Amino acid sequence: MKYLGAFALGTTLLAASIGQAVAANQSGSASLQVQMAPVMDKAVGDYLGTVRFTMRNPSDQAVRVLKWQTPFFGVDAKLFEITVGGEEVAYTGRMIKRGEPTARDYLTLRPGEARSIDLDLSAFYNFAKSGQYEVRYDEFLFDNGGRAKRVNTTPTVMWVDGSDQFLAQRAEDDPYFGLGVKALGVTPTFTKCTTSQQSALVTALNSADSYAGNAKSYFGSHSYSSVTARYSTWFGAATGSRYTTGKNHFDAIQAAFATKPITVDCGCKKTYYAYVYPTQPYKIYVCRAFWNAPLTGTDSRAGTLIHEMSHFNAVAGTDDHVYGQIGAKSLANTNPDNALDNADNHEYFSENTPFQN
Repeated sequence: MKYLGAFALGTTLLAASIGQAVAANQSGSASLQVQMAPVMDKAVGDYLGTVRFTMRNPSDQAVRVLKWQTPFFGVDAKLFEITVGGEEVAYTGRMIKRGEPTARDYLTLRPGEARSIDLDLSAFYNFAKSGQYEVRYDEFLFDNGGRAKRVNTTPTVMWVDGSDQFLAQRAEDDPYFGLGVKALGVTPTFTKCTTSQQSALVTALNSADSYAGNAKSYFGSHSYSSVTARYSTWFGAATGSRYTTGKNHFDAIQAAFATKPITVDCGCKKTYYAYVYPTQPYKIYVCRAFWNAPLTGTDSRAGTLIHEMSHFNAVAGTDDHVYGQIGAKSLANTNPDNALDNADNHEYFSENTPFQN
């Protein structure tokens, strides 16, 4: 069978700790307390995987944070860093491209206010392996000026009996078994797309392929010691290691557009640009903002496809640390390593608007 609820059996709490998070507000800065603890199922007297997440504002000032960087409105990004045996646990949920945040995208915690939510993390992360898991809320919290402070909580630690305690599943029971073993061709396929949408998507995919080819050519014709403003704007200070990472990313992105069986689903009616499941290449779900975007240029259809393609673990495995050009430029300046792990930075480097050599 395909095991979907790896937390469901034999989970034992070893420790749970409270960590401190910091978020800037309009008046300066205030401290937020973030606490996570497993929730016991009283019926069976065991921890079945639900984690209670609590964010508290103990200060005398209101604090504003981006809604989507908390789990209170759903988990649509890799909000938690989870490891087992020192290895990172794969995030299997959605990763969404959004526009730059507006006032409505912020959550205000009043002085003394606390919010809690119970989360089944096995719905978003792969807990198939038995072992001691460390769960950390690992995010940036932003104020409305685009400034960010990183949240690092002391991890909650627990033991999980995963699906490897059961008989090995048969390959034919896994819907993703054999993906890529037999070439499926490079002609894109479409789900829930009208004829006109399919035509527009073919054009956008071709433009994304051109963007990826241009980005690949840049890395092929420069070195870390000869980068230009284009590189430093979106990826910051260059080192040999960072430059190799960027080169490898765009080699893989361009190869994916040129050779992989891409599927585009047009059924999303949300206000997002698009989203993917990073463990399910190469299917991209496009949403309402995608259709309102220009073909090329800043936050374009072609650039959105670059953004989403970079998320696949089989391609570049990028994350969403920040959204928008302002945040992406700031990230490149302050944290080049994370800029090379941020999907929007890859998109804006590819779109190259305004143009830089």
